[in-house]
Amino acid sequence: MRRLVPALAFLLLTGSPASAFLVEVTTSVAVADADDQRALQTALTQAVDGVLQEAIAFKPTLVVLTHAAVIGERLYIRLLVADSDGERTFEEMQAPPDFTQQRENVELKL
Repeated sequence: MRRLVPALAFLLLTGSPASAFLVEVTTSVAVADADDQRALQTALTQAVDGVLQEAIAFKPTLVVLTHAAVIGERLYIRLLVADSDGERTFEEMQAPPDFTQQRENVELKL
């Protein structure tokens, strides 16, 4: 939630909206032996390939593994996937927003 408010403020204060894709995907795959590093690496590769081929409909330029956990016989992973515009948006969101510049008033209706 702490990151959501500055991100929304940043998006509202920028000029025109961009068509950027920035998604976070959670998936899981079976692993027969969690102690076998080669099996884990193979399972991770298969999971990432599956997400990139079946779950998203854009060409990614950024793929970040944000979380991985083995629970029982399954490997659960969370990926951040972005296209080039989404990658720029992600990088801009990492920096604190600049509130020193004068901006137009923006009305937000929910």
